Amino acid sequence: MKEMVVGSEVGRTATPPPPPPQALLERLKDYGQEDAFALWDQISPEERDLLVKDIESLDLPRVDRIIRCSLGSQGHPLPAGEPVPESSVSTVEERTPEERERWWKRGLKAISEGKLAVVLLSGGQGTRLGSSDPKGCFNIGLPSGKSLFQLQAERILSVQRLAAQSTDARSAGIVPIHWYIMTSPFTDEATRKFFVSHKYFGLEADQVTFFRQGTLPCVSRDGRFIMETPCKVAKAPDGNGGLYAALKSSRLLEDMAMRGIKYVDVYGVDNALVRVADPAFLGYFIDKGVTAAAKVVRKVCLHMFTLDFLNQVANGLEKDCIYHLAEKKIPSIHGHTMGLKLEQFIFDAFAYAPSTALFEVLREDEFAPVKNANGASHDTPDSARLMLLRLHSRWVVAAGGFLTHSVPLYLTGVEISPLCSYAGENLEAMCRGRTFHAPCEIAF
Repeated sequence: MKEMVVGSEVGRTATPPPPPPQALLERLKDYGQEDAFALWDQISPEERDLLVKDIESLDLPRVDRIIRCSLGSQGHPLPAGEPVPESSVSTVEERTPEERERWWKRGLKAISEGKLAVVLLSGGQGTRLGSSDPKGCFNIGLPSGKSLFQLQAERILSVQRLAAQSTDARSAGIVPIHWYIMTSPFTDEATRKFFVSHKYFGLEADQVTFFRQGTLPCVSRDGRFIMETPCKVAKAPDGNGGLYAALKSSRLLEDMAMRGIKYVDVYGVDNALVRVADPAFLGYFIDKGVTAAAKVVRKVCLHMFTLDFLNQVANGLEKDCIYHLAEKKIPSIHGHTMGLKLEQFIFDAFAYAPSTALFEVLREDEFAPVKNANGASHDTPDSARLMLLRLHSRWVVAAGGFLTHSVPLYLTGVEISPLCSYAGENLEAMCRGRTFHAPCEIAF
């Protein structure tokens, strides 16, 4: 009979792995999610640690409530707001120059008093544009080579200057507009680095606050977690409506209140013509005395809210816990599998608004989305660039300037730096009697 050799492979019995932490396993069972530990025996000790940390990072009661409420609401309409009365709709045709001037001045006054904050929704990558960078880093091909982030930052600088120059505010100097930028786990680090490397595009570093939108587990049709890897639950950003929960959990609603902010302008990063902190829209919003407003072109909105209303929305959406279900292909341990992403949308807030107003603007003046790569039929960098160049060309001609061009004018134009003019104002001294060769940038 052969002797067993201690330490050799002969006759060795594999030691079973330690079981998952009992308390955590019991919590998962309470919510029907114990399958997250299904491959526990087949993964390494390091992977087990990662899995435990991943599960512990989830707010399981909240996640379970969201899954149950959202799946349970299928087939039932989400809460809807009341139709906006005609008296709270300002159309382009009906708006008088006197009204616009009054709203412009009223908005500048509120900005000069530090009452406006701007929130940028910037969680998306430029994947459809052929870039893995945050979409705000994208250069649409303007003569200046400026990114979307830079265009928006310079519009904020321009509005700050206009507010400081307004009649009642000259003695106070420039009051910074605080810019809150919502990133996602996929864009946060790159966005911060981009701002630092570009020295915040002339803004003060302390007037920019970055915060991340949340993520939620991706689930199967029966509400079970989909595992991206044996040690990681598949997760996805919670939609642009995740703004409300993110502002609350980051305590930024309190931060806004401490700064004396009363009004919050919310917009998406991918509009090359967006009028950030538009004084006319703000003045209209204040004039109407509503809690929420949308600046609209056909089928598209930008948003303005009171800070008090944002607090109400954050609490209401969290209490109701109804998310939209988006069926998508989810990377999983079984390859790409069909599953559900849970998302809220920015317009979900309007169901909670006791009063709403709409402010219509012209698409060619204020809406040039950048969503698809060049070559697509619409919403490309090329189409957005041409819309901006054409708009600014109209500004130059209106200010008494002239254009020459070696290619057809409908294919080109001029770019005016936001630091020179926010919306076509104050260009006469720079343009009258002068000729500009398109394409070019007009800057100080």
